[in-house]
Amino acid sequence: MKNQLSVLTLALAAIFPLGQTAHAQSAAELKAEIEQLKQQLQVLMKKVDAVSEASSAAPAVEVQDFNRIKVKAESTEDSIEAAGLKGFKISGLIDPTFIYSNRQNHAGFVFLNNFDGMGNSGVGDSFAFDNSYFGMAVLDIQKETDGGNKWRLTLAPSKSAASGYSIGSIVHEASVSIPLIDPATRLIAGMVPDWSGYEYIMPNQQPLITHNMLFDFTIPTLYSGVGMEITRGSWISKFMLGNLNQLRKSPGDKTPGLAYRADYAKGEFSGFGFAGTHSFSSGNRYDLFEVDGYFTRGDLTLQGQVGVGRKPLAAANGGTAEWAGLSALAGYKLTPRLQAVARFDYIANRKNGGGVPGAVASGCLDATGADDSANSCANAVVALGDYRNGFGPSYQDAVDFATGVTTSLRGVNRFALSTGFNYLINPTTTWKVEARYDGASGAVFYDVKDASFKKNNMLFGTSMVVAF
Repeated sequence: MKNQLSVLTLALAAIFPLGQTAHAQSAAELKAEIEQLKQQLQVLMKKVDAVSEASSAAPAVEVQDFNRIKVKAESTEDSIEAAGLKGFKISGLIDPTFIYSNRQNHAGFVFLNNFDGMGNSGVGDSFAFDNSYFGMAVLDIQKETDGGNKWRLTLAPSKSAASGYSIGSIVHEASVSIPLIDPATRLIAGMVPDWSGYEYIMPNQQPLITHNMLFDFTIPTLYSGVGMEITRGSWISKFMLGNLNQLRKSPGDKTPGLAYRADYAKGEFSGFGFAGTHSFSSGNRYDLFEVDGYFTRGDLTLQGQVGVGRKPLAAANGGTAEWAGLSALAGYKLTPRLQAVARFDYIANRKNGGGVPGAVASGCLDATGADDSANSCANAVVALGDYRNGFGPSYQDAVDFATGVTTSLRGVNRFALSTGFNYLINPTTTWKVEARYDGASGAVFYDVKDASFKKNNMLFGTSMVVAF
C-alpha cells in the first residue's frame, strides 16, 4: 500500500503542472499531453501491481517453510518417543589417577582396580584411603516417563558401591522413583549409595582426589529396599527400610534396617542436613548419626561434618566399637578455573582397642601373641588393627594384651590433612592434584619397605576427570 501511494503521488505531481499551464496551450496540444500522461500513469500502475503481488506472495512462502519445519519436528519427536528416548539421559565419566603412598611403597596408576578383596588377576586389594572411589569409569543411564516415574541404572565396574558385597558387581545404583499424591511425594525403591555426609562418591563432584575419613570408614556404603522421598518448601527428606550394607540378609535374619536423611536449603548460599542409619540385625548391628552443612558464596566454599557411631562386637578386644569424628573442608577460587582446597579430618577411636565399620583387620592373635588367622581366629583373644588405614591398636599393644602383659587395650586416634587444587581445563575436564598426610596417636601404619610400624603416612595423587 505504501508503494502504491508513492507512485500515485508521483503521478499527481506530474499532472499538477498541467493545471498551471493549460490556459497557454491549444486544445490539440493539451489533448496530446493528456494522452501521454495517461500512458505514463498506466505504466506506473502496472509497477504498483507488480510490487503488490510480490509482497502478497512472500507470506505464502514463509507459511510453506513453517509447515515443512513443523512436520519435520513432529516427525522427529514421534521417532524419539517411539524409540523410547523421550526423557532419556546418558552421562558418564572416567578419571585415571596416579597415587603415591609412602608406607605401602606404591607409586603408579590406580584405575578400575577392585577393592572387593579379589583385585585384578587374583591379587587382593582391599578398600583403603589410598584405594577409594577414584580411578573409576562410570556410565549413568536415567529415564523419566510421562507419568513422572524416574528410573536409574549406574554402572561402575570394580568400583561400585556394591563391589565389596557382591564380588565382581558393576552395579552402583539401580533405583526407581514413583510419584504418589504429587510429584513432590515419591516412593523410592531399589539399591542406592549411602546419603550421609557432605562429600559425594563420584570424582566429578569431588574437589579433591581422596575422600574424608568419615566418608571412607564410618558411614555405610549402600542401601537396598523401599522408602519415601518428600519435598516440602526448603526441606527434602527421605528414608528407606531394607538392607544396610547387604544385598541379601543371611538365613534367620528378618529385621530390616533404617536409613534416613533430611536437608534444608537456607537461601541461595547455605544449608545443612543430617543423616542416620540403624541396623538391628544380630550379626550386623550398628548405629550411626551425622550432621553436615555447607556455605558457598562467590569464590569461597566451606563444608563440614560431625558424626558418631557404635558397632557391637566390632572392637579389637571383642567389645563394642565406638567413635566420634569431624571433617572440615575449605575451598577458594584463585581464578574462575583454579580452586585451592584444604581439608582436615579427625576420628577419636580409643575405646576397646578401636574399630570402625570401614576398617579391614590385618589378622588376630591368640593368648600367646601368635597370629591365629589360619584357624579363622577360633582361638583369638584380640583382633589386630587395620595397619594400612591406621585404625585399631598398635601392633605391640595388641601383642601385650594377648599375652596378658597389659589388662586394657586402647585404639588410636586418627587425623588427616589434605591440600590440593583442581583446574577446569574445559567444561567437562578437570585436573586435580592432592598431597595428604595421615597420622595417628600410635604406630598403626605398616611400612612395607622395612616391615615396621609407623605413626604416619604420606600420599600424593593426581588425576584427570573427564565427564560428559
